[in-house]
Amino acid sequence: MKKLPSITISELIEAGVHFGHKTMRWNPKMSSYLYGIKDGVHIIDLQQTLPLLNSALEKIYDVAKNNGRILFVGTKMQASDIVSEAAKRCGQYYINHRWLGGTLTNWITINRSIKKLADLEKSIENIEKEEDLDQLKLTKKEILDITRKIGKLEKSLGGIREMGGVPNLLFVIDTNKEDIAIQEAKKLGIPVVAILDSNSNPDNIAHPVPGNDDATRSIKLYCRLVSDAVLYGMQESLVASGVDLGEATELSDILQLNASFERKTENKHKDFKKKPAKAFEKTVTVAEPIATTEPEAEKEAKPTKAKKATTKE
Repeated sequence: MKKLPSITISELIEAGVHFGHKTMRWNPKMSSYLYGIKDGVHIIDLQQTLPLLNSALEKIYDVAKNNGRILFVGTKMQASDIVSEAAKRCGQYYINHRWLGGTLTNWITINRSIKKLADLEKSIENIEKEEDLDQLKLTKKEILDITRKIGKLEKSLGGIREMGGVPNLLFVIDTNKEDIAIQEAKKLGIPVVAILDSNSNPDNIAHPVPGNDDATRSIKLYCRLVSDAVLYGMQESLVASGVDLGEATELSDILQLNASFERKTENKHKDFKKKPAKAFEKTVTVAEPIATTEPEAEKEAKPTKAKKATTKE
């Protein structure tokens, strides 16, 4: 039985999920998700939002259960901090500053930029270790330029520097602002869970969730539910792997257990890779004397030839 975070229509109303944009700023493709108009503002039909939200959480749960990567995307000002906190809470990845073109479709170049960020951070650490600045071959202006580059790369790539590859699912807030991210996900066949306001475009969204994408309370609610679904999926994955959760009743404890379990599995894989190499070395060492063995008559003949050559000299 899947354990998903619970949500009711009353909680959605308290968070202001039902408020859309003004009628002059709407997308006709969203007409099927709208309930009506009040004071010149579209009202979103929460009777459709609730089941769609539950199905989206179920999809996120399944991805987390299979140890998939989930990328939180929300670069608008009111969502930036909330998205990063929610992703860190469940051990996933995020982009909350600016979506760089080709983040998914040109991952090789993005990976180079991540390595460059790591190299710059190492250089700054080495600079801080040096007490005498005269021993360094860098001026203060050059050091300042390096720190600025680090800050710029950290804003754009800090949330995905440990991702290690393309994500398995995108969770997007405000599809209009993150249109490039959705196009790249469509090109790679990555499913998208997105919050759709009354002015959004529902095309290319595998799991649409109609709701307010501007209110801070609504964004907090979405991010909390998604992070809870991820952690519940991790919990189910650990239980299926035979890990004893013990007293890990808090969701943050589940995240720590999952990290330690991944480290153990990595060590097992390393040991497994080393064992065949040792066995191969043993077979080679055993086979060498057999290949180099010669008849006793030839062994006795060779030293005599060598002795004759030395006597002639």
